[in-house]
Amino acid sequence: MAKIATIGATGTAGSRVAAKLKSPDVSVVEIARSHGVDLISGEGLAEALEGVDVAIDASNVIPPDDSADIEETLATAARNVLGACASQQVGQLALLTISGIDNPVFDNFPYCRATTAQEQILRSNGVPCTMVKSTQWHEFATNPAAVSFDDDEVVVQDWLIQPIAADTVADVLAVAATSAPGIPCTITGPEVVRLPELTTKLLRRQGDNRAVRVAPAPLAALADGALLAPDGAGVIGSDVDTWLQTAHHTNVHTKKGTS
Repeated sequence: MAKIATIGATGTAGSRVAAKLKSPDVSVVEIARSHGVDLISGEGLAEALEGVDVAIDASNVIPPDDSADIEETLATAARNVLGACASQQVGQLALLTISGIDNPVFDNFPYCRATTAQEQILRSNGVPCTMVKSTQWHEFATNPAAVSFDDDEVVVQDWLIQPIAADTVADVLAVAATSAPGIPCTITGPEVVRLPELTTKLLRRQGDNRAVRVAPAPLAALADGALLAPDGAGVIGSDVDTWLQTAHHTNVHTKKGTS
């Protein structure tokens, strides 16, 4: 029986991967802070990876407080993951990351620099790594990084994106975990859409008729499509309307600043 660990097992992608992998032939280890494992301190990580054949890192590491350096936080977490995998002789690491985040136009954004550095650490040495890069997910429609909610309106930054469903991303990660380590792959959905349009469609699907106000993106390149899929990306999964009709959607927030 294969033993596969999902790091970030309670997150949007990680929970889906863990659910898809569960079978009579696979023992799934769910790694998350709520399960007693802290990627930043490393507490419990090596123990959780004991006997694991493949680890999938779908984590979204959050600094412990606003004063913490996000670059150092993500780098520390990456080193802890790599070190624990190496010490437990994990045979393969599959890493989920963001397509286009290494574009030089994002060099002044600490999160983008931190994520790029995290990728480099996890690819550096010791454990064979397969990297899965995805564009924004359909679920980004309500992400507080670009969307804020008030009682009577929703404010959405004007990003141009090519979204893919988190379920589809999980499918690809599950395949990556059960295949030989390979070259990085980039995946995206079939439809280019502006984020305010995506958010509006999701709200209306949920019966939410609040006005949607478009706000400028913090960087012009986001509105111009800097995060669209590159040439050669694998186009898979459903378009926006099909996703809206078939996926389970949790009601979005009703108060400004809720996340």
